Amino acid sequence: QVQLVESGGGLVQAGESLRLSCAASGSFFSIDDMGWYRQAPGKQRELVATATRGGSTTYADSMKGRFTVSRDIVKNTVYLQMINLKAEDTAVYYCNAQARRLGVVGTREYWGQGTQVTVSS
Repeated sequence: QVQLVESGGGLVQAGESLRLSCAASGSFFSIDDMGWYRQAPGKQRELVATATRGGSTTYADSMKGRFTVSRDIVKNTVYLQMINLKAEDTAVYYCNAQARRLGVVGTREYWGQGTQVTVSS
């Protein structure tokens, strides 16, 4: 199995910054895509940003310019740097990983437990 542990969430004021981290551990061979999704109260989970193993990144349009996703391949960790946070960024942020395990064809998707980000206006 693969475990994803997020950290770095909290309560901030509008305009401030936060950095989320997510570390993967467990029995896997490698991780392909790794990134972040979020879910606000009463809304569906949505993409925030992802990064491939090769370093290519994808962002939701509304996050471009304020959020930056990055990975440490050696540490199996993905980061999300968020600046100029807004009240509408309040949500539970979930780490996501597409991992390859020995003896298993293809990748499987794993999710973290989520970390709460609350932005007060």
